[in-house]
Amino acid sequence: MSGHNKWSKIKHKKAATDAAKSKVFGKMAKLIAIESKKANGDITSPGLRAAIESAKGVSMPKDNIDRAVAKGSSEETASLESILYEMYGPGGTAVLIDILTDNRNRTAAEIRHLLSKLGGYELATPGSAAWAFTQHAAGGYEANSTVEISDEDGEKLGALMEALDEHDDVQDVYTNAA
Repeated sequence: MSGHNKWSKIKHKKAATDAAKSKVFGKMAKLIAIESKKANGDITSPGLRAAIESAKGVSMPKDNIDRAVAKGSSEETASLESILYEMYGPGGTAVLIDILTDNRNRTAAEIRHLLSKLGGYELATPGSAAWAFTQHAAGGYEANSTVEISDEDGEKLGALMEALDEHDDVQDVYTNAA
């Protein structure tokens, strides 16, 4: 009976890795669907092509990619929209939260609740933190300048970033912390 627990250990490890893959694949599928909607299903468009390449970079299966492209060109994606939330985090760092959602009100309430639970943070008004970043043509943001923060603030920011990344609708989180 010495090896009776081997399968259960493998099963639990596989379940954890599968859950992580599923979360990443779900985010990539939403991104592909929204880019497909913008491009009307044209795979040669730069935005859709970049989204597909990033999905291939995380080893997303081809049929999942094809389904996401097809979903984007159907009427079902009419409700998907991209939102950019801004906030100030620990140590005065500017934080941008890139969200892709089908229900703006639900997502806003969930993000506000998450931020208040993590230390009383609040969403800022549009434009109040975006000035610290430059948007790339292919999507994504880069900080114009960085802010030095203490180790304690760094731990708080790390916990904040982790919690935001766990949310299903959050695509990316950008900060100007050094």
